[in-house]
Amino acid sequence: MSTQEQGYFTEENSAEVVVSRTSADAEARLAEATAIIVKHLHAAIKELEPTQEEWFEAIQFLTKVGHTCDDWRQEFILLSDTLGVSMLVDAINNRKPSGASESTVLGPFHVPDAPELPMGSDICLDQKGEPMLVKGRITGTDGKPIDKAKIDVWQANDEGFYDVQQKGLQPEFNLRGVFRTGEDGAYHFKGVKPKFYPIPDDGPVGQFLQKLGRHSYRPAHLHYILEAEKFETLITHIFDPDDPYIHSDAVFGVKESLLATFERVEDPDRIAAAGFEGPYYEVEHDFVLAPAP
Repeated sequence: MSTQEQGYFTEENSAEVVVSRTSADAEARLAEATAIIVKHLHAAIKELEPTQEEWFEAIQFLTKVGHTCDDWRQEFILLSDTLGVSMLVDAINNRKPSGASESTVLGPFHVPDAPELPMGSDICLDQKGEPMLVKGRITGTDGKPIDKAKIDVWQANDEGFYDVQQKGLQPEFNLRGVFRTGEDGAYHFKGVKPKFYPIPDDGPVGQFLQKLGRHSYRPAHLHYILEAEKFETLITHIFDPDDPYIHSDAVFGVKESLLATFERVEDPDRIAAAGFEGPYYEVEHDFVLAPAP
C-alpha cells in the first residue's frame, strides 16, 4: 500500500505510514526486519507516552553507548547482553537435538590464536590461585566418543580478570589453551578455580544497570569452544553452582545443564595421583555435540 493510500502520518497509523515508505525494490530481509522493528517500537512509544525530555534522554543514552565503543570495547554488545537479547539470539540460532549440550554467549575475551597444548597441560602460567583439575568426555548424541575434537578453553583468574585485561600483570595466554581429544573422546587439563567478576560497568550500560538496581556480576565459569568434523560447533560455559551470582548472571548466560560440581579434594592419594602438592578442586563435565546438518 502506498503512502498516499495510507494517508497522512497520525498517532493512530504512524507505524503503517513509516513502513509504507519502504520501496518494493528493497532487500526483502531488511524490509521485513524494519517493518517488525518499527511496528513494535511505535507500539512501545504509544504505551509509554514519553515526554520530549524523556525521549531526548534515551537518545543521549544511545549516543553515549556509541561513543564508548572502540576497537577493544563494544558497549552495544554489552547493552544487548544485559537486556537478554544476546542470549535470546543465541538460543534461536542454537536449537539443539535432544541430548546435545546447550550453548551460551561467547563473551568478549576470546583470543583466537591460543597455543595448542598436550592433553593434561596446566593453562595457569603464573601459578596463582587454587589449583583445579578439569576433565570429561566429548561424545556425539549417539554416545560414541569423538576423536580429534578441538577444545578451546579460557577462564578468568582467581581475582576475576582475564589475561587481556591485565597485560603486563598476567603472562600472555595465561589461562588459555587448545587441546585435542584422542579416540576415547576424553579431555583433561589443569587451571585455577575461577572467580565471579563484573562486566565493564564504568560506562553508560553500567550506569543504566545501577539505576535499575541491578548488579553487573557474572558467576564463576570456564569458557569452551568445541569443534569436530561432522559436528556442530559448540560455544558454551560451565558454571560453579555455589557461586553467589549463579541465579542472577548479569548477561543471563547460566543454564541448569551447564552447572558443574567444583569438588575440593583433600585426600592425599588423590592429590598425588593428580600431580598437585596440596588440596585442589576437581571439575568433571561431559559434552555432547550435535551432528552437523
